[in-house]
Amino acid sequence: MNTTDRTRLSQRLAFRPSGMGLMLATASLAVLSACASVPPPTAQMAVARAAVERATGPAAAEAPIEMSAARDKLNRANTAFAAKDYPLAKRLAEEAEAEATLAEARSRSLRSGRALNEVRDGIRMLREEMNRKPM
Repeated sequence: MNTTDRTRLSQRLAFRPSGMGLMLATASLAVLSACASVPPPTAQMAVARAAVERATGPAAAEAPIEMSAARDKLNRANTAFAAKDYPLAKRLAEEAEAEATLAEARSRSLRSGRALNEVRDGIRMLREEMNRKPM
């Protein structure tokens, strides 16, 4: 093999990616294509909006921290959705739905606790009435 042939061969080999480089390039391409193929989470966004809207009534006054978190996460989900960051938008929408559901549950719990106290007060007053001696 003469010098010219060796030079051509070394130039050919210099431009070939190594096995590790080829695997890294293939993996990168697969990751990028997987991210690009995530469908928009339109259903999850709608469910999160509905959950926040449904919880806005009494829950807003009785569970303000949870409602604030739900609204914040829904706003962040909308921003991520607009930026086409669908995995983040889906995760934030799911979290917003969970926060709104928690706010509703906390609100129901507080209302139930108040109703229970009212019933207990009523029972106590009835017992007092029954225990009074006629004059």
